[in-house]
Amino acid sequence: MVAPRRAAMRGASPSLIAGVRTALTVVSLALAGVLAALGVASAHMARRVVTPELRRPDTRILSLDTSAQTITLARTPDTELPGRYGLFTSGTTDYIKLGSVLSQDDVSVKRKLLTHIGTTAQLSPDASFSGWYYDSAEELHLPFSPELIGTGVGPCPAWLFPAGDADVWVIQVHGRGTTRAECLRAVPVFHALGITSLLVSYRNDGEAPRSRAGTYALGATEWRDVDAAVGFARRRGAKRILLMGWSMGGAIALQVSLNSAHRDAIVGLILESPVIDWRIVLEYQAHVQGVPAAVSGLAIGALQSEWATPITRAGSAIPFDRLDVVARAAELRHPILILHSDDDGFVPSDASHDLVVARPDLVDLKVFEVARHTKLWNYDQERWSASIRDWVDRLGFSAAREDEDS
Repeated sequence: MVAPRRAAMRGASPSLIAGVRTALTVVSLALAGVLAALGVASAHMARRVVTPELRRPDTRILSLDTSAQTITLARTPDTELPGRYGLFTSGTTDYIKLGSVLSQDDVSVKRKLLTHIGTTAQLSPDASFSGWYYDSAEELHLPFSPELIGTGVGPCPAWLFPAGDADVWVIQVHGRGTTRAECLRAVPVFHALGITSLLVSYRNDGEAPRSRAGTYALGATEWRDVDAAVGFARRRGAKRILLMGWSMGGAIALQVSLNSAHRDAIVGLILESPVIDWRIVLEYQAHVQGVPAAVSGLAIGALQSEWATPITRAGSAIPFDRLDVVARAAELRHPILILHSDDDGFVPSDASHDLVVARPDLVDLKVFEVARHTKLWNYDQERWSASIRDWVDRLGFSAAREDEDS
C-alpha cells in the first residue's frame, strides 16, 4: 500500500512538486546560513575571551581645561563614580590621575585633575578609565626591588616590597587585561601591617613570557606561575603566605590554593571582585553586550572542547568544571576574604554570594554597592582598607600586631 503522503505527491502537478522542492532548498540554505552565522559569532566570542588585550578605549575626553586643571569626560557608569581614578591617554601624556567629580549632566562629567597638565598638552579623545590610580612602583615611595621569578615559561618580572621581618608575605595577582601595577593600591595597607608584598606577573600578560599558544587559560595554567612565586617567597624566608587576587587574579589565586604543593604555607586568600565561576561571568557579559544565549553557549562549549582549539585559538581546552570553585567548595581549606560590589558591572557577585553559602566556615564576604569592577578601593578606600586590616588582624596574620603583642 502506498503511503498517503507519497500518493498525494504522485498525484500533484509537476509545478507544485518543483515549488515544494524549491521551498525546502531555500529553508535548508537559510538554516545553514543561520548555523554558519552562529558558528562565526561564537568563534569570535571564544577568541576574544582567551586573547590577551591590555586595554581598549572605553572613555571619551570631551574637553580639557589646563587653567582650572579639570577634565570633562563622556558620562558612563565608570566616569561618574565618586573617588580617585586613573585615565590612560595617548598624546603628550599617557596616564593621568583623576580626582573628585565637580559637576555632571546627562552626557558629561567634569572631574578634578590630580596630575598637572601643561598648557601645551595634546590628548587624543579616546582614553581608558582605570581603577589603578598608581601607575608605577616608585609612586608609593616605599622601598622595593625588581625581581625575576623562574617559571615553566621563563622568568616572570615581579616587584618586592619588604616589610616587617619578612615572615608573612602577600602575593598579589592582577586580573585579565592588566598588569601588576593594578595591585599597587593594596601595598600600603599590607606594609603598615608589617606584611611583605610581592606583585607578580604571569604568562601572556604583556610583561611575563608568552606561552606557546600566547592565550589565556583563565587560571587553568597561569596558577603555575603564581605557584612558582610562592616557592620564591618561601626560599626568601616567608613562613606564612597570603594570596590576593584581583578579578581573573582571584580565579588564579583559588587554583593555587587548591592545587599548590605549597598549600601548607598558604594561610589565607583575599579576593577583590573575583571570578569564581567563569560560566556565570561569560554568560553575564554576553547578555550585557546583547549576544544571543545560543552564541554564548556555543562559545563556552567550544572553549571547553579540545577539538575546537584550532577554531578558538586557545592552547588547550578550558576546564570550566575545574575552575568552578563553588562546585569545588568542599575542597577549600584556607580562610577567604571576598571584597565584591553588587554593582560590579563586569564580574557579577552571584558566585561570591554562592561561595559564602557553600562555605560559611571559611568565607567572609564584604559587599559593596555603587563601586564597579576592581574599583572598590577607589570608591571607598577607608572601608576597603579597614576590611582587609580587620580580617588580617582577626586571623593573626599581622606581623605588626605580633610585634605589639610581644
